Amino acid sequence: MDSQQFRDCAITVIDMLADYYDNIRDRKVLPSVEPGYLIKTAPENAPEQPEKWEHVLKEFCEIVMPGVTHWHSPQFHAYFPHGSSFGNIIGSLLSEGIAVMGFTWIASPACTELEVVTMNWLGKLLGLPEEFLNCSPGPGGGIIQGSASEAALVGLLAAKDKMVRKLLRRDPDIDTELIKTKFVAYASDQCNSCVEKAGVLGSMKMRLLQSDSNCKLRGETLRKAFEEDKAKGLIPCYVIANLGTTGTCAFDPLYELGPVCKEESVWLHVDAAYAGAACICPEYRYIMEGIEYVDSFDVNVHKWLLVSFDCSAMWVRDSFDLINAFDVQRIYLDDVKSDANVPGSEEIVPDYRHWQMPLGRRFRSLKLWTVLKIHGAEGLRSHIRNHITLAKHFVTLVRADERFVVEPEPVMGLVCFRLKNDDSSTKQLLKNLTAKKEIFMVACMYRGRYVIRFVICSRLTTKEDVEVSWNIIAKETSLISRPTQEKKAIKAASKEPLYYHKNIPMETVNNFYERSK
Repeated sequence: MDSQQFRDCAITVIDMLADYYDNIRDRKVLPSVEPGYLIKTAPENAPEQPEKWEHVLKEFCEIVMPGVTHWHSPQFHAYFPHGSSFGNIIGSLLSEGIAVMGFTWIASPACTELEVVTMNWLGKLLGLPEEFLNCSPGPGGGIIQGSASEAALVGLLAAKDKMVRKLLRRDPDIDTELIKTKFVAYASDQCNSCVEKAGVLGSMKMRLLQSDSNCKLRGETLRKAFEEDKAKGLIPCYVIANLGTTGTCAFDPLYELGPVCKEESVWLHVDAAYAGAACICPEYRYIMEGIEYVDSFDVNVHKWLLVSFDCSAMWVRDSFDLINAFDVQRIYLDDVKSDANVPGSEEIVPDYRHWQMPLGRRFRSLKLWTVLKIHGAEGLRSHIRNHITLAKHFVTLVRADERFVVEPEPVMGLVCFRLKNDDSSTKQLLKNLTAKKEIFMVACMYRGRYVIRFVICSRLTTKEDVEVSWNIIAKETSLISRPTQEKKAIKAASKEPLYYHKNIPMETVNNFYERSK
């Protein structure tokens, strides 16, 4: 492909993507394919000869697109939002186009410095304390990790290293390998699976503590767990607090957990993957009460801030905790000497390879930069407020139908609901809706009950789209409840021959027996 072919192909792709978003409502959310559909049809070997780009795009439309789940459809209400916008696509194109590898400053100075700038911008928009920002006089700062999973593991490994160093200062003769086996990490039983995986990958026991009736991890529960483990000779090392649990978007009270962690010198990491983005709106910053106790804080920009995966913003109070844990030197990686990498000095330029697990890093800040520039802070606030308003409208629709219960109280852009009767009906409803592929939601458990999660995900979603989704749900509910109503009517009339009873249409009787075969 030469530059002219690239121009022609790129113009076509841009047109395809614009048309895709313009007409996305015409597509079912879920694909009508079976597992292995693409594997079975694809050639066993890569092509030996180059193919024309027109043929490549034709196969993309014929083979790839039929197997795509449409995350940006207004009827996609599963999991949490996955960010995207035209500004993001432009940033991604620029990043992939110049294709730099930013593992050191000299490898691409703009790659490092634009990340510093955008993380300062975003940190200020969220209302983070100054000590978490690269522009502060202290050792704090922000970095773009790949995901909240990665941030949780980075925090755990840094906490582990910091605790070892602390214990070595007390007793230089301790067996560091043995002492590591005594470290314990803690989180709520409502935490994301990535939290538990961080314990597995970081070789640290992870205790998932019982949350309260509102799915929050309380300070007294954490204190009791610390005391229990210390009595067994174990060492509390790391705590992950949730600001927006995966199931119900519950918020752990940092103002309770923080003092407990501070007393024991335990690292407190905040997983605010979804809901943390709402803090760009001042009215939602109450969820960060207690942030002064936190050691690290992570928000998935690629969820609610119109930037696509992977872009997870992580801030730390002391970047030297990361540098001490991850600093591995090689002569071929010699870089400019920056005070930012010398303890006790002021920030200039960080060496981000010491703040993360990989060596290489993409120019991810370009996506964040273009979105912040094209949408502006007010545009992002408007986007989040609109999603929350749409979620409230859905709540109004559900509560107007006496067949449903909304619980717990809706938070942010997430609404959990169920049918009033037993869980089997709610499970059947979700199963039927998923099978018809017109709307996509997933479930969770709340106080022992099976509930369906409805999340406003797409930036394209309107009030009318929410009403379309609700009408699909309500119609399907009527369909699954009809057999039960018919059975009740037939049972009430059982004293007479079914086909003679004046209150039961013959069609109802026939339908009942047909389904009973």
